[in-house]
Amino acid sequence: MSPKKLLSFMLVAFLLVLTACGGGNSTEGGQPATPSNEPAATTPEPASAQQPEEEEEPGVDLGGRVIRFAAWWDDTPTEDSADGIYRIEQQEKVKKKYNIDIQYINIPFEEYMDAVTASILAGEPLADMLVMEYKRALIPAKDGLLLPLNEFTTGISDVNNEQRLVKKLPTLGGVEYAVAKGAITTVVGVHYNRKIFRDLNLPDPQELYYKGEWTWEKFLEIARAATRDMDNDGVNDYWGTSGWPADMVRHFAASNDAYFIHPDELTAGISDPKFIEAMEFVQRVVNVEGVHKVKSGNKTNWEETSTWKDGDVAMAIMYDWDLGDVEFEFGVVPIPRGPSGSGQWAFANTSLNGWFIPKGVKDPDIVYQIFEELQDIPQIEEYPGQLWLEGRYTTEADIEMARNHIMGKGFITLEETVPDFPFYGMIHQLIEENKSPAAIVEENLQVANDALAKLK
Repeated sequence: MSPKKLLSFMLVAFLLVLTACGGGNSTEGGQPATPSNEPAATTPEPASAQQPEEEEEPGVDLGGRVIRFAAWWDDTPTEDSADGIYRIEQQEKVKKKYNIDIQYINIPFEEYMDAVTASILAGEPLADMLVMEYKRALIPAKDGLLLPLNEFTTGISDVNNEQRLVKKLPTLGGVEYAVAKGAITTVVGVHYNRKIFRDLNLPDPQELYYKGEWTWEKFLEIARAATRDMDNDGVNDYWGTSGWPADMVRHFAASNDAYFIHPDELTAGISDPKFIEAMEFVQRVVNVEGVHKVKSGNKTNWEETSTWKDGDVAMAIMYDWDLGDVEFEFGVVPIPRGPSGSGQWAFANTSLNGWFIPKGVKDPDIVYQIFEELQDIPQIEEYPGQLWLEGRYTTEADIEMARNHIMGKGFITLEETVPDFPFYGMIHQLIEENKSPAAIVEENLQVANDALAKLK
């Protein structure tokens, strides 16, 4: 109980005692007092009895309904951590309050979207709330299969106020649909092999960043210096960079304030000179400078995202969730700011996901209130995302870099999920056919605009 409430409670109790001592038989306002059959107290009650906890407002009785939450992982709370124990305790309170049961549905990622979409189209959503990747939520949202936040939240919902329990996520097509539990901890940046940097006496990217010298050209300069044939056998022992060029284009574009598709306006940004600038830079890194390692033999193979993990590449754009099996010491720094970039965006956020309520869910406002209340547990972290970040990064310098210079600065990307948008075709022309970016844009701009017009 807060000090203010405690003081009020004690004052009321004191006045009641005075009234009882005065023998009055009426309450304030002259209304007759309610008679009581309880005997008068002869001894003071213990302090704990005098200061009861505030009673929780009663919930709506849902008659034993099962509230389902779906994800591509098992979100069931367990007792193997303090956080899990708190979640279990709060879950039991919520179940009792609303007379419900709670079920967590775990569907493999590769099957998830088909199952979700089919169930919503059939009018029987497989869950009352479910996780979706932002880029994959666009089409269901535009098709009216997902409910906007304003249809199930209220003026007193936490998400519309302090956002202490949940965080409101960015809009899709200008409309708010989703929330996230706790901190949004996505970290995407240039990850660098510290051993290679020490062995080759390369400048630390974090120091360059803090001095304002971490630019595209400095990135390329280091990549050239790191590409080495150490034993003169004609084969490089170290490489400057690696990665999937499709990813590289959108990340370097974001660092240059450019994009394939604007997530709110749903307009193509590929004709922007800043976007063309990013395509030119990636083509130079991958095809011209001789610094880019290709492990699979296919430059545009998505599996090249893991090549950096081999340990012979100095730098690559990596995602925090893909670092669990890295066996060498590494650091992280934001993707270098482009020559036309303002610093507003640090990366292109391709992996953001959130909790949505699908069309057809009964009592979505109550379901959402239950979801918020389930998050009302003690915070055991010193700062949001602490356990996750400390599980990925081993130095305070990296955690500080992630928290203060990368997290929260991701530009939402949608190009992979818009039907007929020429994303992959453009990358093939850029890398495999080595066409000029200007020519690629001229050839694909109308196709891109037509695809977005259909979506709208």
